[in-house]
Amino acid sequence: MLDDLESHDFEPAMDLPEPEAPGGQVPAHAYRRLRRVVVLATAAVSLLPLAITMVINYVQFRDALQAEAVEPMARLTLNTKRSLELFLSERRSGLTFIALDRPFSELCDPTSLTRVISNLNRSLEVGTFVDLGIIDDSGSQLCYSGPFELEGRNYVDQDWFHEVARRGTSTSDVFLGFRESPHFAIATKHDQFDDEFYILRATIDAEMLSEQILTAGLRPTDDVFLINREGVLQSPSRRYGEVLSSIPLPVPHYSPSVEVVEFKDERGRAIFMSSAYIRNSPFVLIQIKPAEEAMGRWFTLRSELLGFLIVSAGVILTVILWGSGRLIMRIREADERRKALYHQVEYSNKLASIGRLAAGVAHEINNPLAIINEKTGLLKDLVTLSDATPPRDKVLGIADSVLASVARCQTITHRLLGFARHMDVRSETIDLHVLLREVLGFLGREAEYRNINVSFDVAEDLSTIESDRSQLQQVFLNILNNALAAVDSGGAINITLESGEDHTVVVTVTDDGKGIPEADIKKIFEPFFTTKKGGGTGLGLSITYGIVKKLGGEISVNSRLGLGTSFTVTLPEERKA
Repeated sequence: MLDDLESHDFEPAMDLPEPEAPGGQVPAHAYRRLRRVVVLATAAVSLLPLAITMVINYVQFRDALQAEAVEPMARLTLNTKRSLELFLSERRSGLTFIALDRPFSELCDPTSLTRVISNLNRSLEVGTFVDLGIIDDSGSQLCYSGPFELEGRNYVDQDWFHEVARRGTSTSDVFLGFRESPHFAIATKHDQFDDEFYILRATIDAEMLSEQILTAGLRPTDDVFLINREGVLQSPSRRYGEVLSSIPLPVPHYSPSVEVVEFKDERGRAIFMSSAYIRNSPFVLIQIKPAEEAMGRWFTLRSELLGFLIVSAGVILTVILWGSGRLIMRIREADERRKALYHQVEYSNKLASIGRLAAGVAHEINNPLAIINEKTGLLKDLVTLSDATPPRDKVLGIADSVLASVARCQTITHRLLGFARHMDVRSETIDLHVLLREVLGFLGREAEYRNINVSFDVAEDLSTIESDRSQLQQVFLNILNNALAAVDSGGAINITLESGEDHTVVVTVTDDGKGIPEADIKKIFEPFFTTKKGGGTGLGLSITYGIVKKLGGEISVNSRLGLGTSFTVTLPEERKA
């Protein structure tokens, strides 16, 4: 029968879920780790959306307020640019009109030239031109009207002379020149006969540029000035010095429109710089405004946003820490109650198993009690039915038989009481073969009545183990009870004991019973799951699983429907603390 059983082709071990050992002691660090996970996960879920929202609001508010600050700067720069371009254009047009309206001979007359510059300044409503001169194509000043002694001066080595000779018109940088006073020149070229030309040149004080800038509606705190393409001041600046000083700022790249950029100056302060190139001139209009002045409202709002974020995060973290502490405390209390309940259920299950063994134990005790009764009656008859002294040998034999039967009853009751004691863990050296024989002592009568063949295959090198005897009795009693319930009368159960890997002992209990459906195999270790129709609590294998895990072992099951089931328990030779 066992040969047929061993030939069954069981399915490979199912990959069962790993439920927590019921009633197992959860270490304190596990609760601390759980609290950290809860705090971090909850904080991430709570604070991340808040942080994202704050960043979005931060960027949107900053962009909006920056645009609000930049737009007036750009508008003021544009208005000032147009004012300066109009100012320079009017002066160039006036010079061109004079050259076209008067012949060269009349212009070169000192009296006429003085009258021309006087009329020109009156027509422009501002005393613009300081002097006026006529320069021939060799660079010599032929005629001059003005407060300086410049007649006969030669300008052939001046850059503006070559520019106006090439382009027909020129507006120079601000320079000191022969008069040692900051001014700039506007010159126009006029052709004569035989490829000759003359240049009509007027100079304007650099202060006129500053006056034109001030007419654009600047506030007292605004710093607006002109520079040339090399970064030299053409008008005074509030922050960077007087005319002809170099500014410690980068010269903006050329653009036909107004541009506003933000950067840090030489002192590390954040500033806004609005710039515009003045057409047909070397001038670049610059407006400077510190970021803290331009974005004053933004710095206040930024502080409020950061304050709101810090306060909100603090409140959220406080609630999370308090709530997680309460939650973990409740979980710990629930685990303690579950552990106590499981211990009670485990013990109740053990008592229920003892109840199922009552019939076998009663029969085991009844046999020696019957012998005791029979031998005691015989001894009484020997004493009462004859006046002669009973034979010594016969009386001693009866007494020995009675004592042997009493010892047998004592063994049975001692084994039962030892099995029923409370489930406190106590390690001792155990021979699993002997322990399994003891467990079968409770079940042997049932197997005998149903003609079930129980066999052992024990490896010769089988080691003893350090574990808890009472709890192992509970484990194998549950497994063997299930095996007896699964096989029909005349069936077979085989118990194999062998050494495993990594200093373990492997116990396999195989039956040729009905087997377990594949859908049920994954659930057999779950509490309250049972396949017994009309009976069973569904706690036996769940408790068995928990005990094996608590003892540091592993339990698995293989089964095929209609062919039988095999439970494998792997136990360490030395129980881990």
